[in-house]
Amino acid sequence: MSTTGAMAHITVKSPEQMQELGRRLAPLLRPGDLVLLTGELGAGKTTLTRGLGEGMGVRGAVTSPTFVIARVHPSLTGGPPLVHVDAYRLGGGLDEMEDLDLDVSLPESVVVVEWGEGKVEELSEDRLHVVIGRAVGADAPGGPEGAPEAEADDVREVTVTGFGARWTDAGLPALETC
Repeated sequence: MSTTGAMAHITVKSPEQMQELGRRLAPLLRPGDLVLLTGELGAGKTTLTRGLGEGMGVRGAVTSPTFVIARVHPSLTGGPPLVHVDAYRLGGGLDEMEDLDLDVSLPESVVVVEWGEGKVEELSEDRLHVVIGRAVGADAPGGPEGAPEAEADDVREVTVTGFGARWTDAGLPALETC
């Protein structure tokens, strides 16, 4: 079982800030990295991945791969391709995802899996887990008394946790200055 490396907690107040978080995370990623994204529908998983794609300089619009299950975005800058997977409709674990050949593409790619928790952890002991939750209650930045409801609905609490030796000194705490 992997040990927890570094961790960062970030409050994101808009979809634009979520995309910017992805752009800021992108330089920390390298070939072989597995990134799991967890959050409810509409939490910002694809928006974060869009920012990752921008930061990595990949080809093609990063959109939700819900119906195609996986999309490969080749690099335009000589970096690793971004493999964007949506495991939402896949009920089983790694066995059901075997047809995607993630284990084959992982060594030379950055693989981002939405809804991957409990399904793909076995691919790598070293992985990044991003949990996106809605900020709730009066304590939420821009909460009920501090901002109009529409703005408060955009506030997210993001926790980025590195598992394994790869993430021990990878610079995750610097993300908190977003």
